[in-house]
Order: sequence, then C-alpha cells, then structure tokens
Amino acid sequence: MKTVLVIGAGVTGLSAMYELQKWKTENRSDIKLILAEGSAQLGGKIRTVEEEGFIMETGADSIVTRKAISMKFLQELGLEGEIIYNSAGRSYIFTDGELKGIPFDSVFGIPTSIESLASSPLVSAEGKVEALKDLYTKSDRFTKNDSIGEFLEFYFGKELVEKQIAPVLSGVYSGKLSDLTISSTLPSVFEYKEEYGSIISGFAANKEKYQSSGDKKFLSFKNGLSTLIHAYEQKLTNVEILKNSQVKELEKIGDSYRVLFRNGETVITDHVILSIPHGEAVKLFDDDGITEVFSDFNNSSLISVYIGFKVPDEVLPADGTGYITANNNELSCNACTWTSRKWEHTSKSRNLLVRLFYKSSHPSFEEVKHMNDEDLLKVAMQDITKSLGITAEPVTSEVTKWTNQMPTYMINHPQTIERMETVLKNNYPRVFVAGSSYYGSGIPDCIENGEVTAKKIIDQL
Repeated sequence: MKTVLVIGAGVTGLSAMYELQKWKTENRSDIKLILAEGSAQLGGKIRTVEEEGFIMETGADSIVTRKAISMKFLQELGLEGEIIYNSAGRSYIFTDGELKGIPFDSVFGIPTSIESLASSPLVSAEGKVEALKDLYTKSDRFTKNDSIGEFLEFYFGKELVEKQIAPVLSGVYSGKLSDLTISSTLPSVFEYKEEYGSIISGFAANKEKYQSSGDKKFLSFKNGLSTLIHAYEQKLTNVEILKNSQVKELEKIGDSYRVLFRNGETVITDHVILSIPHGEAVKLFDDDGITEVFSDFNNSSLISVYIGFKVPDEVLPADGTGYITANNNELSCNACTWTSRKWEHTSKSRNLLVRLFYKSSHPSFEEVKHMNDEDLLKVAMQDITKSLGITAEPVTSEVTKWTNQMPTYMINHPQTIERMETVLKNNYPRVFVAGSSYYGSGIPDCIENGEVTAKKIIDQL
C-alpha cells in the first residue's frame, strides 16, 4: 500500500489532499492519505475571528471573483449559497495630507483611457503629458522577466508610476516594483504593449475582463473565509488528519521517506507534498543543495490591525472603501480598508470596522515590528485620527503579525523555481513543494497549485 503525506494544511495543502481523495475514491484505491498540520486548526493564514459583533480575517479577506468563477471548488464544496460579494466603492490614495480618489476608469492605477489619465487628481499636468508617450513609444527592449517598475516608468514616466500605479501594485504584490518581474505580477501590461502598441489601449480593449463581475470583483462567505476551510475539512472523510503535528525532519530511505515529527512520531511515506512556507520547508532537509537554492526565495513581513468602533461607518466618505498611502512619511501604515463599508457582513450593526496594514516596505516598519499589540493599536489610532479624523475609543481590535511570511517574487524568481524543481527531481523524487512561496499567492492560485501538485502524484501512481 502506497502512502502520500501532505505537510501543511493551509488552503494549498487542503486542495491537494481533496484532489488526492477524489482520485482514491474514484479508483477504489487503498492508498493511505495523511494530512499533517503543525497548529491546532487547519487553514494556515486563513482564519476568521468574531468579536463584539464584528467579523475579522487574520489573513486574506477575499477571493478574486473572476478567478474563482472559472474554477470548480465553489460548486464541489457546496459553497454557492454562502457567497457574498464586496460592496462597490472608490479607492483613495492618502497623499499631501488628504484623501485623493483613484480614477474609476483605471486598473491597478493604470489609466484605461486618455480621459482617465486627464481626470486624475494625483498627477500633475506635466506628468500626464509624459505618460502619453505610452501611445507612441515602441515596445522593443523588455521581456516578461524584466522589472515591472522599469517597464512602466519607461512608457508612462516616473510621476504617474510613483504617485498612482506603484501604491496600488505594491500593495497587491508586497514589494517594490523595481524588484518585481512583469511575469510574476501583471504580465498583461507586457502583452497589451506588444499587441496594441499601448498599455492604455490594451486595458481599454480588455476592460471587461477586469470588470467582468461588475462591481462584484471580490467574494467571501456569509460567516467569513474560514467557511472555505471548514468545507474542505468536512470533505476529507477518507484522510488521516494530524493536528498539532509539526514536522522536524525529512530523510530519504531507499525509495521511501522517513518523516519525523517534533512529538516523536514517525511516518514512512512514498510521496510528500510540502505545502508550507519555504523558510520552514528548507529546515527539513540536511542538504546543502536545497539550502542554497531555497536561500534565493524572499519573504516580506506584514502586520494587520483591525479596529472596531461604536460609531456608524457613515462618518467615512460616502463613495469610499479604503485608501493606500503614497507618501511614506505621512502615515505609518501602507493601507487602510474600510471593512464594514466594503463587506457588509462584517458589521451587522453597521458600525465602523477598519483594517490597517503595516508592511516591511515602509520606512517606519523597523520600529513598528517590535511593538506589542497595545502599542501597535496606539500607532494605528494615530493613523486613523490623522487620515480620517476619528477620535472615538475602539470597542475591539485584532492584531496579526506575519513576520517574514509574505512571499515576494523577485526578479530571479522564475529561475529559482526552475533550479528548485530540478534539485528536488534529481535528489528527492516524489517530493513536491506547493503554495504561495512558489506559485502564486492568491487563494485561487493556491487552490489551483494544490490541484496541479496532487495530479503530479496521481500521474506517478
């Protein structure tokens, strides 16, 4: 009898194990499936907290609709009746001491028309004129593996990128645009420049792709994203699930693998999926080759602070759902989501719930990261007072620290992935890595990666 062990029960590991269980049932296989999780609950970074009438997410707060609707997990897990969508609203950028609206007719801050560019309150007249060179400058010097920051600045100029595009894209992809590749962030900018001769024209022609769900660009569930995790767990009826089981070591023994847990237990397995962050995965190997290649992966840090108030969220701008910061010297946070406005299910009383994000890319993060929860709440309140004018006392808060756990895909990421896959194939056959450290950080990306990785093992079986 063969054994497959999945280490790590975040959404990638759950997806992989669900796919393996489906194959086992359909083929009446006697394969043994084991899912090991180091903590007391499944879900990894996805966890929903309910307190004082508010629903708060410690990790991601939503799933991109256009990705999810093209996949089958919502139907297979029976979640269609639980889906809710975000409320429409304008995003702002806080700069020069005030909130300035990002033009509605833009994608990730990128104009989709000359009118969109002209209407921007974030860019000077000179900056707008410079950005028009996208319409006539030829595409002949970049590849998808080049820096997206350099690419955008070459065609749009520095001001539009720094003041309008970079705050949005850096917020999504957790890193400086100069360090991120086109292929790992937004490859469509390259494709549109090639096909249409202009990035603006390309987004104008494909606007419906990004607005295919109308205002329903993101989805969640009535009781939060933990609903997804619970649904997976309930489906894994033919799987041995080990909680509070942190792996200490992985050793190759002949054609099998010996996996030692910190509680002293041992599992002998034929196939392994490491669905854990690369910083944890590398610790399992006593192998200089693995250590070397894994050292090229990069992480950043993130602190999330929720604050709930007993004041109506009507105190916020009527058309808004949050802001991003452009000038790092003005506030300590990188962004603020007006959660009760964006997600009505998070505050049934319609009281105000906001979420602030503090990232390692911010100059003040070195000071912020060492603070305890009480001091972090004070910093968050200072940011709220300065940006939104709110001085009310919080009724609840939730602080989550993801220290060196947020994947950042640097320029050399594709090459590092290729080297990693080669080393594992040659030295550790039937051992696979999966998850946001490697193949995409969004929830649909992780689910798809889990499925793809499971199918690699199924092909071997």
